[in-house]
Amino acid sequence: MNGLDLTRVKPYGDTMNDGMMQFSFTLPIPCNEESKEAAKQLLIKMGIEEPQVVSAQDLGVGYTFFIMYGKCAHTIDYTQIEVPKVDSDVMDKYQVEAFIEEHIKRDVVIVGACTGTDAHTVGIDAIMNMKGYDGHYGLERYHGIKAYNLGAQVPNEDLVAKAIELGADAIIVSQIVTQKDVHIPNMTELIELLESEGIREKIIVCAGGPRISYELAKELGYDAGFGTGTYAEDVASFIVQALAKK
Repeated sequence: MNGLDLTRVKPYGDTMNDGMMQFSFTLPIPCNEESKEAAKQLLIKMGIEEPQVVSAQDLGVGYTFFIMYGKCAHTIDYTQIEVPKVDSDVMDKYQVEAFIEEHIKRDVVIVGACTGTDAHTVGIDAIMNMKGYDGHYGLERYHGIKAYNLGAQVPNEDLVAKAIELGADAIIVSQIVTQKDVHIPNMTELIELLESEGIREKIIVCAGGPRISYELAKELGYDAGFGTGTYAEDVASFIVQALAKK
């Protein structure tokens, strides 16, 4: 890759391998010279060299927001990186439709929802709604797919009941709100409900969201997990190929 040594990768700012990084964080202390020094010492403890405070903003009631720069002394061997990934070939909308017609020969039923107390539909809408997102049509526009978007704040019990009612081939769960890892027990509950109904192995279950990774989803009992930058064709490709294997 351009003759670079990928066994010793470090951050890049103005000069290759200078290690320059940007940090932003809040400390529960007033904005003054002492708090700026505290912020510098914190970065030094993190192994950051030459820390600089470029902005310190008083947030009121004894809180200060910092933007800082510093140099990272550590390197990473990029050649040794292995990340679990979704095991499917990504097809475009028309290829997915052709795949369904050739290999499945019937409509694929997919039920999606933003579950639990999460009220943010942006993720599930981007995948399910006909208009899709960023020029990528959603599953409702796909021939050969019957997509049912149940919306937000859907209890897991209702999602499972709807999947049973419709004879769903797949369930898609969107989790946007993940503070304090609230998404983990919610995602776990869905799998437990499917298992208690005796249908877990009959349904392909996928999850998506900003903090959802393939590795986390698999750990929680899902067939796949999709993070940021995912479009409808990524999810559809996985589901139809997994369904064909069944």
